[in-house]
This record gives sequence, structure tokens and C-alpha cells, in this order.
Amino acid sequence: MKRHEAKRPSRKGRMAQTTAPKENIPKKDQRVALTVNGKEMELDVDSRMTLAELLRERLGLMGTKVGCNRGECGSCTVLLDGQPVYSCTVLAAETGGKEVLTIEGLFGAGGKLHPLQEAFIEHDALQCGFCTPGMVMSLKALLETKPRPSEEEIRKAIDGNLCRCGCYPNIIRAAVAAAEKMAGQGG
Repeated sequence: MKRHEAKRPSRKGRMAQTTAPKENIPKKDQRVALTVNGKEMELDVDSRMTLAELLRERLGLMGTKVGCNRGECGSCTVLLDGQPVYSCTVLAAETGGKEVLTIEGLFGAGGKLHPLQEAFIEHDALQCGFCTPGMVMSLKALLETKPRPSEEEIRKAIDGNLCRCGCYPNIIRAAVAAAEKMAGQGG
């Protein structure tokens, strides 16, 4: 048989060789008590479920986006005990006793937007909007610890968030404006 005639397994055959059957992955429900956007709850979660899946599929919080589902784009960023995390890389079962804040949790009384959200609108810091929730949550974490960040600190805070529309200059301007507004309001 000539080299170019060598038989290769079909794509389906190759996938079967490299992918473990679903029944080999143990499934176990776990009871988890956590706080999401200020609301305490107890849920039974599949031990394989990510926080992003819990938020979107079980709780209906669709503001948390899933872009890459492997911790590379930042669109699923939420705050876990005040720290930004890629919710697609955190297992829901690991969130027991913790506080989760999503983009939906930023709304104030009467549906009032958070100053970061207002600044994103005022400074045209979004186009398609897919990265916006993750960007806002990353910046919220920064502004909680650094009320008047430098542009370099803002860049560092969002360096794990990918904006495919290229709105970075406007996002940075929005963050600076929100920081100024929040400092003027006392936080």
C-alpha cells in the first residue's frame, strides 16, 4: 500500500478513541448553600456543573456570558467573595458558603444602573455587548479595592477580558469616569 493510500480512522473513530464515555464520568449531586446577588439559596448541583452553568441554566441569570468555556475570554467573569473569577472554570460545588455577584446584582433600587454601567453607556464602551458583563465585573472588583485607579491599573484589571470589537480605549475612559463619579458620591 502506498503512503497516500494509508487508511486513517474516521473522525468519528478518532473522537471515540480520545473521548471518555459520559457514563465513565461520575455524576453526583451535591447540596450547596451560597449567596447569589444578595439572595441566600440552597441547591442540589451536579458535581460536574460549572458556576456559569448554574447561573445561566438553573438560575436564569443570562447576563453572565460564556464565550470560550475554558477561561480565556473573560466574558463569564463574576465576583466570588469579591474577587473576579471566570465562572466557566469554577465548579458550582466549590461555591458553598460563598457570595456570588453577577451583572444582574449591580442594579440598584428601582432598577437604577451602577455607575460603571452608566459610564459604559455614556462613553460608548460597548458594541456587541458580549464582553460587557465580564468587563464591568472585573472593573467593579478593581474599584472596590482601588477607588482611583491609574489607566495602567485599569488595563491590568481587564487584561483577562477579550473585547473582539476593540472598545478598549472607550472601556478605559468609562472606567476612569465611573471611578471619578463613585469617588464623588462617596463610593
